[in-house]
Amino acid sequence: MSQENVFTVKSQVADPTTLGLFGLALVTMVAASNKLGITTDVSGIIPWAIFIGGIAQVIASIFDFKHNNLFGATAFSAYGLFWIGVSFTWMINLGFFGEPMKEALDMGQFGFALLGFFIFSLFMTVSTLKMNPVMLILMLFIDLLLFALMMYTFTHSHTWGFVAGIAEAATSLLSFYMMGAKYLNTFFGKTIIPVGKPLI
Repeated sequence: MSQENVFTVKSQVADPTTLGLFGLALVTMVAASNKLGITTDVSGIIPWAIFIGGIAQVIASIFDFKHNNLFGATAFSAYGLFWIGVSFTWMINLGFFGEPMKEALDMGQFGFALLGFFIFSLFMTVSTLKMNPVMLILMLFIDLLLFALMMYTFTHSHTWGFVAGIAEAATSLLSFYMMGAKYLNTFFGKTIIPVGKPLI
């Protein structure tokens, strides 16, 4: 009778949160510059939206699934794919896929997609009560951003566009702060940048 040897191999991966937060921070910084009138057109945002805001966050989500991090995996995958979807919407509107597709584009459908993401973000915001105050504030600004973008899409009001720009700029700054805190606190094994204690 042969004896079977069983080996257990543990696959250990680094925490991908810093990559995901960097993707969110950078793409919202570039996009906010357009909404606030600092830069013009969205053509120059598309590469950053696809590769950094989109693919980087999706990569982070894959490794967060391995970490059994439900929040990170869900948020990074959803928001990463959001930015890829936004990029394709912009490309359709710019005529990248041809004039017939551009002429058939109904931006109201984009507005309903924003509504869906706004509802999704509200649930994600509630879960940050168990994380830290900075993450909670970050999610509240993401909520405001999505709501303002939705209202801008439906009403074309410049006021909502400006509100979206402010919320997006705040999202970028808070994401950079959270990224720095997560990276430095983990790297040094102690609190370098404070984020506060969970509210629940």
